[in-house]
Amino acid sequence: MANPFDNADTLIEATGITVTRGKKEILSSAGVRVRAGEIVTLIGPNGAGKTTIVRVVLALLKPDRGTVVRRPGLVIGYLPQRLHIDPTLPLSVGRFLALGTAPGRKHAPEQAARVLDEVGAGAIMDTPLQAVSGGEFQRVVLARALLRDPDLLVLDEPSQGIDITGQADLYRLITRIRDRRGCGVLMVSHDLHLVMADTDEVVCLNHHVCCAGRPETVTNDPNYIELFGRQVAETLAVYHHHHDHAHDAGGHVVPLDETGESQGYDHDRGGHEHGHDGDQDGRHGHG
Repeated sequence: MANPFDNADTLIEATGITVTRGKKEILSSAGVRVRAGEIVTLIGPNGAGKTTIVRVVLALLKPDRGTVVRRPGLVIGYLPQRLHIDPTLPLSVGRFLALGTAPGRKHAPEQAARVLDEVGAGAIMDTPLQAVSGGEFQRVVLARALLRDPDLLVLDEPSQGIDITGQADLYRLITRIRDRRGCGVLMVSHDLHLVMADTDEVVCLNHHVCCAGRPETVTNDPNYIELFGRQVAETLAVYHHHHDHAHDAGGHVVPLDETGESQGYDHDRGGHEHGHDGDQDGRHGHG
């Protein structure tokens, strides 16, 4: 079966990436490629080097060996694994979206409203950031990554802090964003049973690339089975989720039209305190 992305432009390709810390090798000749319109998911056990290779791809970390080639003018939107927001700051969702943008560039409230609507969080523009729920917060950070129309979205554990229903909705949302914008997506996830149905390419990482390919191929790979266990592999090999509805950031049912697009959003908010550490810049641009 032909890969639909064989003729797509390569957005970014990392090859032979080796990263060591002291005597410990975090990554050994690892690599990943993302093409336009393709969703690539990095999976693997804790400490396997998934976030490390993401940091290399983003030019936040220089590898000891290996190369990263980016398409000229590539714009990357980044959702970090952890983001710390000082709870004492009187920061609204709208103000948060305005922070961390490129010098000299401003985003009108209409643009912020547009990306919030796109991620299903359009009703919380003026809400204090500390008052939004975990699912709403992840959508807000995703909206911030979308503000300047990235060619590539890099999402490091985008569903953390979200319940199982919200996780499935978020992954479907990411797929709809890819479909609408035509951007590539590089994602790190532990939610194997969910991402397998919403990804085009899986890279199984355990300090090196154990196996890679389309989900239905990877789940039958002996290296994958050895890493995750036969029961998990057999379950994921047949797992698919099909729904005629989604949920908004407040958990309410939103019907989907024939194209899989949400027909509208209605939002109630829950309380949530965010203790996320990490880079507060939701986007990186590389020339």
